[in-house]
Amino acid sequence: MSNELLYKPGIELIKLIKKKEISPVELTELSLKRIEETEPKINAFFTIMHDQAIDKAKEIEKKILNGEQLGLLGGLPTSIKDLEPVKDVRVTKGSLTTSKTIADKDQIIVERIKKQDGIILGKTSCPELGHSTSNESKIKDHCKNPWNLEVTSGGSSGGAAASVAVGVNTVAQGSDGGGSVRIPASFCGVFGLIGTQGRIPRRHAGLMSWLPVNYSRIGPISWFVEDSALLFEVMSGPHPENESMTIQEKEYFLKDIEAGIKNKKIAWSNDFNTRVVDPEIKEIFNNNLKIFENLGAELEELKFDFDLNDLEQPFHKHLMHTFSFCVNEEFYNIDPKKLMPHVKNTIERGRKVMASDYAKALAQLMEYRSKMDKIFDKYDYILSPTVAIPPHKFNERPIINNGKIEILDITDDQMFNNNNYDYSSWIFVLAQFTAPFNWSGNPAVSLPCGFTKSGLPVGLQLAGKKKSELSLLQASKAFENINPWQQNRPKI
Repeated sequence: MSNELLYKPGIELIKLIKKKEISPVELTELSLKRIEETEPKINAFFTIMHDQAIDKAKEIEKKILNGEQLGLLGGLPTSIKDLEPVKDVRVTKGSLTTSKTIADKDQIIVERIKKQDGIILGKTSCPELGHSTSNESKIKDHCKNPWNLEVTSGGSSGGAAASVAVGVNTVAQGSDGGGSVRIPASFCGVFGLIGTQGRIPRRHAGLMSWLPVNYSRIGPISWFVEDSALLFEVMSGPHPENESMTIQEKEYFLKDIEAGIKNKKIAWSNDFNTRVVDPEIKEIFNNNLKIFENLGAELEELKFDFDLNDLEQPFHKHLMHTFSFCVNEEFYNIDPKKLMPHVKNTIERGRKVMASDYAKALAQLMEYRSKMDKIFDKYDYILSPTVAIPPHKFNERPIINNGKIEILDITDDQMFNNNNYDYSSWIFVLAQFTAPFNWSGNPAVSLPCGFTKSGLPVGLQLAGKKKSELSLLQASKAFENINPWQQNRPKI
């Protein structure tokens, strides 16, 4: 059985399984073999669930032989980012403080994937506690970009995106609190989707899970748009144990996915007025605008009447850092020296945020969300670059100095033991376009749209109205139909 099978659309693989033209066991074995081939080079997995995956594949094959109906995922291999628990499997969260923790219960999405006959190959790598837009941790070496092994795959779902790019699975689960699905999707040349805040539930996990604002959302990463739509449909919808912000309506995301975007209104910007962008990224982005016009959409340049840069301090340094302290203090208390320095600094600085600053920041967030809602009253989508720069090398940190992007060298000792960064400063350059939609709660995608002169993938971001994931998927499918990207694969 050839590796070419692994690059077929997942929806097509499910059909082949149901027709008994391929076996779920053979497909799973092929995926596991692909992990063996690529893992020494890219470090996409923290934990490989070989025996569990084969056992699940045999269970599904037995259902087929008995004539039983298969679930929506019908024997399709996938993976879980190692921030989410899978029962009886370690959940490291990318941290030495939890590297030996064994989960005693499945996350809701894991429960649903298993119920719908998905086959979980393993737990993909992520930076510590998801606190990075690159994919470094003390658990394992950097997750490397399949297109160039000297640069980052992006984060914090870098392992998920890399595993898709090399053909291990056609679709993988990721999560995104500031761009952590869209940034690695862009860097690895694949498709990524996050839904509206509350579309995909997590279980209540302590007092902070009752907080009405949470930037983090679960979403799929895939080669093909329809495969993300399928996994998104499986993972979404209310649950008896869901967090309080969960959207209670169940929707379906493959229906009418070919509807297109004729007469849809798109507001576009290559810099959101104040963001600093690499000139090559701008050029590639601008070259793609005509595609949306050819699809029948109406394009208009967007000018914000506010400065996004002014919101970084309240939304990240006040809200996000406080949230990180409240949620992650337990890991700090285990042993702060085991933490990455930028994570340790974030927790410590979150502890010191003034209550008045937190309250003002929360009010600013509600005001900002109202302003974004008004923009989406006028437009169906906002179109922008996904990331302002191409993927950078592991021992580099991009910063903005006097209105220009600079790349600073950082030693291993600085990265892993001692620096003055925190979550906000560590992710800022890469999250310039993605974080604003985590703040606002809107759904968004990253679409592959070209390559730099050095051969690195570039993505464009399309954000939509709240609860408009189907519309976003329709736009993404229309773009994919006219500008397919799957013929370009990393040679690894």
